[in-house]
This record gives sequence, C-alpha cells and structure tokens, in this order.
Amino acid sequence: MKYLFATITFFFFVGLKAQEATVQQKDLKVGVVLSGGGAKGLAHIGALKEIEKAGIRVDYIGGTSMGAIIGALYASGYSATQLDSIFNTLDFETLIRDDVPRSAKTFYEKDDAEKYALTFPFDDFQLRFPSGISKGQNVYNLLSRLLFHVRDVENFDELPIPFVCIATDVEKGKQVVFRNGYLPKAITASGAIPSLFSPIVIDDVIYVDGGVLNNYPVDEVKAMGADVIIGVDVQDTLRGRDKLRSAVDVLVQVNNYRTIEGMIEKRKKTDVYINPKIDDFSVVSFGEGRKIIAAGEKAAKSLSDTLQRIASLQKETPKKRRSFSNSTSIFIEDVVIIGNQKYTRSYILGKLKLRTPSEVSYTDFSEGVNNLSATGNFAGIDYHFQELPGTDHKYKLVLQVLESGSRTSLRVAAHYDQLFHSAGLANITRKRLFTNNDVASLDLIVGDNLRYNFDYYIDKGYYWSIGLSSSYSFFDKNVAIDFLRDEPQLPEDLPVNRISLNYTDLSNEVFVQTVFQRVFSLELGAEHKWLKYLSETIGNNQDNVPRTVFENTHYGSAFGRLKYDSFDDSYFPSEGFLFSGDFHWYLLANGDVTDFDPYSIAKAKAAYAHSLGSRFAGLFSVEGGVKFGNPEAHSLDFFIGGYGFKPLNNIIPMIGYEPLELRGDTYLKSDFQIDFEFAKKNHLILAGSIANVGNNLFGNGGWIDGVHHSGMSLGYGLETFFGPMELKYAYSPDLREDAWYVSAGFRF
Repeated sequence: MKYLFATITFFFFVGLKAQEATVQQKDLKVGVVLSGGGAKGLAHIGALKEIEKAGIRVDYIGGTSMGAIIGALYASGYSATQLDSIFNTLDFETLIRDDVPRSAKTFYEKDDAEKYALTFPFDDFQLRFPSGISKGQNVYNLLSRLLFHVRDVENFDELPIPFVCIATDVEKGKQVVFRNGYLPKAITASGAIPSLFSPIVIDDVIYVDGGVLNNYPVDEVKAMGADVIIGVDVQDTLRGRDKLRSAVDVLVQVNNYRTIEGMIEKRKKTDVYINPKIDDFSVVSFGEGRKIIAAGEKAAKSLSDTLQRIASLQKETPKKRRSFSNSTSIFIEDVVIIGNQKYTRSYILGKLKLRTPSEVSYTDFSEGVNNLSATGNFAGIDYHFQELPGTDHKYKLVLQVLESGSRTSLRVAAHYDQLFHSAGLANITRKRLFTNNDVASLDLIVGDNLRYNFDYYIDKGYYWSIGLSSSYSFFDKNVAIDFLRDEPQLPEDLPVNRISLNYTDLSNEVFVQTVFQRVFSLELGAEHKWLKYLSETIGNNQDNVPRTVFENTHYGSAFGRLKYDSFDDSYFPSEGFLFSGDFHWYLLANGDVTDFDPYSIAKAKAAYAHSLGSRFAGLFSVEGGVKFGNPEAHSLDFFIGGYGFKPLNNIIPMIGYEPLELRGDTYLKSDFQIDFEFAKKNHLILAGSIANVGNNLFGNGGWIDGVHHSGMSLGYGLETFFGPMELKYAYSPDLREDAWYVSAGFRF
C-alpha cells in the first residue's frame, strides 16, 4: 500500500511540474545527485547508463567524494558507457597507493625504494604517522588527463552539464561548495577520504572528503534550478562488528552516524531515489568494480518506467559537447614553477625528466610527476596546461609545488639470507642537511653480523650530481679448503675439509654522477677500501696466534660505473632491460701486500625480461668479469655461489652452490628463469645457471672449452610489504648435490 501511495504522489508531483513547465514555456529540468561511498560509488556509472537509456537529459549534476569524481567526468562530456570502459580498465590498487613505476625513478631512488619496509616522519626525534596512506597523486594525474579537454573551464556552470561538488574545510569544520576553480583539484579535494588520502591544499585552505559533513548534496543541486531530483545513494549503512575489519571501516562507520541521520530529510527531497544493493561491498572494494557497476544498473533499471516518463516531459535539446583529444602526448613549450623555495628548478625538472621544448607522452609526464612526489619533498603538486596563443597545440606547463616541512624520516626493514643471516635495519634520513638538494642517510644493521651504510648525495637533476658513501660489512662463513687454494698462508696437508672465514670490508667512495638520454647513469669516482679476511679455524704456529690472517690491506682505486635499468620490478621482473658495467683501477695498496703492482677489474651484466602471457614472464641474463694485470693478486677475486643476498665487492650469487664456493679472477655466467604468477603476488619460478670460473680463463681457453658449473632450481616467491619471501630448492649436476635457499625481506 505504501508503494502505491509513493507512486501516486510522485506522478502527481511530476504532473504538477509538467503543467508548470507548459505554462512558463519551459521543459522539465533534471538534476542528478551522486553520493559519496568510495568504491561503492562505481555504482553511479551503472545508474547513469540506465538514466541515459531512458532518454533523460541531465541538466545539473552534483556529487561528493566518488560521486564528485563520476559526476565531474559525466558533466565534462563523457557518456556513462565511456566511464564504464575507463573504470573497468583501471588498476585501483596502483592508483590509490601512488605506486611510481620503477622505470620512472632515478637510480638512487630505485635502490632506496627497494630496501625499506616502513617509513615514518621523525622530525625533532618525534615519531609521527603520515596523514594518509596515499597522497592521491595518481588520482590527480588521472583526472587531469581525463579532464584535459575542459582545462580552461573555471566556472563549473560552463561545463556541458553544470556541476557542483562538496569538500570539507578541516580547520573550520565547515563544508565548502565548489562551483568554480580547477576541476581536477576540486574533485580530488572532495574525494580525499581521511586516513586513506592526505588532505588537499587549495589556496592555503586544507580540505578533506566532503562526505564528512555533506555526503549527498541534494540542496545544492536543487538550488541550481532542478525541477526533479534523481538521487543515487551508495552510502554505507551501519555495520556489525564482524564487518569492522580495518581502521578505514571504523572511520567510515563513525562518519555514517551523521550521514544516515541526515539522509532521512534528504531522501524526502529526492524525487527518484536509486539505492543499489551493495551491502556486501566496502568503500575499498575496487577489485569488485564490475559487480558494483552492475548493481547500479540493476537498481536504476527497476525504475525504468519512472525514468522514461520523466524523459517524456523534457524537450529534445542538443547536448552540449566538448571535443576530446585522442592524442597520447602533449608538446610542452615552457615550464613555470611556482612555490619552490628550497628546491631548484633544475632539481624539479630533473625529477620530472623534462626538458623543454619537447613533446612528452602523458604516461611519461604522469610518471615524472609521481617521481617528484615520491621524493617526499613536496606536500602537494598541482599543475595545469595553458595553450599558448598563436601556436598549434603547444602548451605552457604551470607547476605549483608546496614544499614539505618534514626533513627527517625513520625507516625500518628486516632480512634473512644464508650469507649475512638475520638482520634488522634502522635508518635515519635527513634532507636539506647542508644544501637544498642534498640527502644524508645512515643505515645501522644489527643481527648476526653488524653492518652500516652511510650515503650523502647532492642531487642536481640533469647536471652533474655529487655524492659520497661509506659502508662496513662483516660476515662469518664456513668455506671449503679449495676456496683458499691461492692463499700462501694456508698450511699444506691441512686435515680439515672446511674452515671458518671471517670477512670484513670497509669502503669509502666519493663520486660524481650524471644522467643522459633520460635512462643512462654514469658515475665516476675514487674509492678507499680496507679488506680483511681471516680464519680462526687454523692458527699461525710460528707466531703462536690462534688464527690465520689471509688479507689485511688498504686499497686506493679510481672507478667508473654505467647503468641502465628499465625493469618493472627488481625481484620479479616481467618487462624491461638491465645493464650494469663497473671498472675499478686499483692504483695503491698498503698493508700485507708487498711489491704491489696496479691492476684493474672489469665486470658487466645484461639482462632482459619479457612477458610470455598474462601470468608468465621470462628472464635471461649474461654477465662476466675479468682482472687485468698482477696475476699474483687474488684478494678481490670473484667469489661465486649462493642466493638471496645483496652482492658485495665481487661476491656473485649463483644457484646450485653455497655462497663463496667458487673462486677465480675471471668468470662468465648465464641465467634464465620462467616466472609463473599463479595468483596475485604469488610466484612459482623455474631457474637455471651455467658458469665458468677460474684464473686466466681467456688466456688458457677455459672460458670456451665447455660448461664447468651449472645449477637449477624450483622456487616459490611471495611479494610482501617487507619485501620478497623466497624459498628455493636447487640442484647442481656437476656437484651432484642439492641445496635449499631461504631469502626473506628486502636485500640490504
């Protein structure tokens, strides 16, 4: 009975509106209201598809949060079908987390991002938590790209469909109605869900999600001149304790107290109320997008007769259109940077990887903006493009940055492998220590073996950058006697097969670095190295010392490094190419070495990864190294074997062998692997290696007279925020022995 009464009331209302429109020679004006709801807001797309099918002309549209995003895109000229296609192809996890593609990062940032599990602001030695999981930079980049065709519209009434959205002024605790401004920025502010996204700053005002105060802007749309309101409500109802599983769930629940109460009156102001059945989804259920969109279609379809009657009361008026550009690139003639005080123009352009004038793809530009954001040096990055008058689609980029007040961070990580064993890492990083563009970083690594890394780097973007580093490494490893065959201190006829080896390395470097062709890094510098290794298994009988020191020498060298790295992932690559080349010229030595003759060591590695289908990827690599001169010097030989540790000096991993099992002044090695990602972030990996290792292999022909060493493995890998967790079973055909490798966490 109540449904019959509601139907009669609605048609009576519509009839009155139609009569009034006829008298005033006007047709029915329809306003659409889209509520906030996070991922649930994808149901708006399905509802809009049915509204379009009914033939309704939408005259006004307004929304909050996800409703603002969908509403703005629709208001700018996209059809519901186009929005369906766009949102069904998005990787929302990447979008929300602000993941920067690895290929877009500098070499320093690649190393930095693949070492630490957690990062916290640590200014004034006070531990703080970030204001949000994400800065929302990926979302902003996407919206800027999708709304590029309305970049010059500052009054939202001038859009193809007049539009309004709501955000919340955090400091005043008041709602703000956006009807003008830069559209991508306004809707990003409207959708800045607290704790999930960082607040958005516009004209020195801090905004968060409009749903905090007004999640369903029906009054605002009605005030625009709408005769009939069609509302799509995707807000959460109150949830039971079994569904409050995260901090986001609890925060949404608290916010729902206000919105649910407010909807009692707002629903009365809604003429057609569409309420999709999406209780099984949460505000972060972006992976269920197709189902949520379908639920929106189903809910609106149930009211198709009502929607068609509304359409019949409207005049046929051509819809305002804005031309869309199919171009995948933009020509940037000039760049204007606003707001930078401590970071130079060259630093910012270097992070953007942008030179002007030049044509840049939208993908590369977005990656550059994300790379600039990922430095942590900027609390906000806004930009828009201004077409230069009298040019053929050439633009000036106006980039406005808000520099971060945070300069110090605390970072932590943990790792285990079979060379360094268990290790916990605590890092202190300080930016702008001496200059505006510098970074100082100290790793303290404790566990089975004490280590440290110190890096200081002055980043000058495209110009020559300057850096220095210092590192200390130590490990204790049982090795075969054959490993020490070239050590003159080793007693003859030693009655043991293996001995304990204590290995210590202290390295200090000063270098300059530049990037050219956008992808290559060239590094030139000088190095001091103190190398010491000894065994406490055997003693020096002559001096009555209960240990034998094989090496205790300080070396001085000049070096050069050339790098190229476009891998999409360091540990489980599916696309990209890697090249690294290293040349060290050892000029000085002081310590145990007598009659030192200078010598050099060169090594290089090339690797190629390629997707073999939706779940398979292949990786192939070749590498090698050789010593030139001083055949009696073996301290920095290539030590081959093991898996899962970060390489040190010339200690090279190879499956099928224990760490440091093979040794020589020359090595050649080739690896392949097939990676089957059978579930998201779960990898089954088949791998194989072949190598020749020995002394003077190029002189005696040992490099080509057959394969001397080989290994194969089958392993499982899992991607976690602590880094990769890997377990491998390996077998060496030439040794006829098997081995297990365990590696957990980022390698450092």
